[in-house]
Amino acid sequence: MVMIRVIIAVVACILILAMDAAAGILGINAEAAQNKVKDLKVWLFECKKPSEDAFNLALAAAIVLGVAHLLANLIGCSDCCKPTSAVSGSACRKLSKASLILLWIVVAAALGLLGIGIISNIKSRSSCSLGHHKFLAYGGFACFVHSLFAVVYIAITNAAACCP
Repeated sequence: MVMIRVIIAVVACILILAMDAAAGILGINAEAAQNKVKDLKVWLFECKKPSEDAFNLALAAAIVLGVAHLLANLIGCSDCCKPTSAVSGSACRKLSKASLILLWIVVAAALGLLGIGIISNIKSRSSCSLGHHKFLAYGGFACFVHSLFAVVYIAITNAAACCP
């Protein structure tokens, strides 16, 4: 039973790493597509037409990141998070909960950054405002950070299931 759990965790980690890397690359490519659009800068204000390519790439990055996060939570969530056992205060369980909190913070930041980029590239929006620089690229980099925390969360959670 433990061996099957470890194999599932390893396969899930590889899948999550691949999905987060794909989301990160999509976010960085969305930033590159957004930078190809010509803009007019007047002091702090920037007038830029929305980029359909940047919109599509950023939306795909957000969806892939969301699926990777869902998978990490499904695989990582186990009976160790239930406070019914006498050892619910063990160090493994505390680390598991802390890594889960960090995982949620990182995904919120990544989706927020990607969301700002998506909103700024909606077709119907072509107005002048303060410049939104590199939000898509930062969102892409946050996807890579998400993969790190997801793997740590899954590893610690599986170790916590074996903690006495």
